[in-house]
Order: sequence, then structure tokens, then C-alpha cells
Amino acid sequence: MSALHDLSATELVAAYARRELSPVEVAQAVLAHIDHWEPHLGATWAMDPDGALAMARASEARWRRGEPAGSVDGVPTMLKENIATQGVPVPLGTAAIELVPAAADAPPAARLREAGAVFLGKTTMPDYGMLSSGLSSFHRLARNPWDLRLNPGGSSSGAGAGAAAGYGPLHLGTDIGGSVRLPASWCGIFTLKPSLGRIPIYPPYAGRVAGPMTRSVEDAALMMGVLSQPDDRDATRLPHDPTIAWTDLDRLDLKGLRLGLQLDAGWGMRVDPEVRDAVVAAARRFEAEGAIVEPLAPFMTREMADGMDRFWRMRSWLDISALPMARQQKVLPYIRQWVASGARLSAAEVFHGHSQMAAMRDAAVASTQRFDFVLSPTAPNVAFPAEWASPINDPERPFEHIAFTLPYNMSEQPAASINGGFTAAGLPIGLQIAGHRHDDLGVLRLARAWEQLRGPQRAWPQPPG
Repeated sequence: MSALHDLSATELVAAYARRELSPVEVAQAVLAHIDHWEPHLGATWAMDPDGALAMARASEARWRRGEPAGSVDGVPTMLKENIATQGVPVPLGTAAIELVPAAADAPPAARLREAGAVFLGKTTMPDYGMLSSGLSSFHRLARNPWDLRLNPGGSSSGAGAGAAAGYGPLHLGTDIGGSVRLPASWCGIFTLKPSLGRIPIYPPYAGRVAGPMTRSVEDAALMMGVLSQPDDRDATRLPHDPTIAWTDLDRLDLKGLRLGLQLDAGWGMRVDPEVRDAVVAAARRFEAEGAIVEPLAPFMTREMADGMDRFWRMRSWLDISALPMARQQKVLPYIRQWVASGARLSAAEVFHGHSQMAAMRDAAVASTQRFDFVLSPTAPNVAFPAEWASPINDPERPFEHIAFTLPYNMSEQPAASINGGFTAAGLPIGLQIAGHRHDDLGVLRLARAWEQLRGPQRAWPQPPG
């Protein structure tokens, strides 16, 4: 058997049912593994070993009675720190926030707790989740386990790094422009940004979703069965559909499937040649299995990107400028520089910027309609220096790397990132798979098909020494 920290959630649950493993011994093993990694990785916050072991003991008792609470009972789980859990403060990655214990679990945390997940602690994020980086004014610098000199991405920084490093099989992140998919791409894991409303979340707002971050499609599907349960606190939630068989992943016929291949997003960073080659190679593998692959032209424009940038600068400037000056000064300097121009924007500029989110939605839906799914790079690049706030580290051009991920937040379509290969230097390359809105299961099934065509992953990184 593999080391306990390397076992998948599905393997663990099966072993618990056979009484071959105990949730307590698994939690102890994963916590010990985190202790070895964490001085190098900086992926966690608010670790709670005592609380985790208490949850594991309760799970062990349920398994002994043959009465598991749910499909992830006893599975070690980590949550991004902006997903509230009762009694734990929510710093939002920034030293500017006053630390007040959360009054209640957010919907995704509540569903996981009800299903018996063992909460080990929280994972880190950058200030306000506004960076695709592990850089934060509150948390330690998070690093990429494949190369500690490099960045794990963000804003679900610790979740991406922790999943790749074996901090338990189940991680939960959030995404409003690529924040689960970008760290998944750069850390070589799997994630699903679901359709808006598929996973209830609070507070909800345009484009914001929670998503599973795991080493395998199968584990993410297991999480989706839990996370998609209803919660009335989310006014944007989709109607709960109990007929969706989330773990029934092997029922997609690739023959005749219409796949769009997008290699140019229309704006942003140039796609690295190794990234492009990996995505093209994946498309050719699907084509060899009978899929019909056709190019998809860019559907986004620089006007859309810049408009959204102006809107978010204003929104963030309003939030930060409302803080007392002493707390404003604690915000990461890169973020302060980015939002500063928000003070000079006119109402017309902000309104036009907001309207570009709808323009993205309309363009994405219209352009992808004729395909069953769309393949693209998740990010145009691979992991960048750990100390940088973004791949080009320029607050005046903060979003050049999210051109492939952003439109699917605005269009509310599901989009996954799965490892598509490695560079010559051994860095992961993300393949993005996007589908029609509400077809989250279809995206999972195509990702599972790629997982099988791709073959086994190379060995996961291990802690130094």
C-alpha cells in the first residue's frame, strides 16, 4: 500500500469500510507529513491537530458502527482560509483584517463537516484573493513543491501547493478569475471551477465559486457530491439535482465529440511554446480516439480585459480606502499600487468596465456553443519566481496571465484544469477543459478520459531531506 498521506479519498473510504485503516491513524500520518513539508512550503494557517484528531475519533466510531456520516467520512481535508469555519478568523490573506472568529461555517464547510470530513486546518491565500500568487502580507510566502524557488499560484495558493505535496487528499479553494485553476496548473493537480451556483457559497457575487482541488478527477467528483448539496444562504444557487451521478465518470464516448482548441485568447501573455505543444498533443490524443477537433478563434478583447480591470480597481479601492490609514498601510504594496488609480476613475469608466463582464459572458457562450467542450492552456506560462506577485510582477498589468481562465467565470460555465504534461525542466503544464453551463459532470468525464489517456502521473514531490 502507498504511504497513508498519498492515498486518495476513494481509497481511504474503501479501506475504512473494510476496517483496514482507521481515520485516526490516517489523520496522524497526514499531520506528520505536513510537519515535514511545511517549514519549506508555507501552505497552511490555523492548523488544528487536536480538533482534527477529535473529528477523526468520531469518524472512527461511526465506521465501527457501520454508520458513516457521508461519502468523505474520515478523509483529511483542508479549506482555503476565506471559507469560514465556525470559531476560526478569516484574515483574507491580508494583515489589514481584524481577526474575528467566524460565527458559522460557510456552506461548503458545512456540507463537508456534515459528511464527516476531518478538518486539519486552513490553506493560505494572498491579500483579498486578488493575486495569482502565494505572496501575502499576513501569511508566510507559499512555495511550489515541484521547485521551492517558484510560486504555487493563487489565489488558492496553499491549496494548490498542499494538494501536490500530500496535505491530505481533499482541498477546497475559490475562484473568481482563475484562482483554483491557475494553482492547479502550476502545481500539477486537478480542479473544477463549477458552474456558478453549483456549489452554494456565501457571500456570493459575480463569478465567484468554490471548487475541489485534488490529485485526481475521482476525488474531485467525490467532493462534488457533497459540495453541491443545497444551502439557502446562496441566492445564486442552482436547483439541487439529486440525479447527477458525480462519481459515474466513465460514460463519455469520445467518438464524434466536438472539441474546440483555443491556443490564442485574444489578449494577455504569449503562450509559452512548451505549454502550446502540450495542449496540442492532448488535442491530438483525443482526435486519435475519434473526437473532432477544430480551432476556436479568440473571443475576448483587450477592451473587455481592461474594463474589468478598471471595475475591480474601483471595487478594491473602495474596500481598502474605507479602512483606517494604519490598516491600509498593512495591505501588500503591490495591491495598494494596483488599486490607487481607482480613486481617479469616473463613474462612466467604472460602469463601462462593469459592462465588460457581461460582454465576456456573451462572447464566451456564443463562441463555444458549437462545441461540446473547449481545450486550451489553463495559463500561458508555467510557475514563476516565488517572490513575485504575478507572472510579470507589474501592478499596472496584473491580469495578463488569466486570459484563458477569466471568461468562464463571467460566462458561468464549468472549467477544469488537469495536468497536461511537464516542461523539459520538470514543471507541470495545465490543460483547461471548459463545457457548457450546468454540464459540470461532462467536464469531469472528459477530464477523466484525459487522465486515462495521459497515463499515471510522475511521482509527486517529496519534502527536502
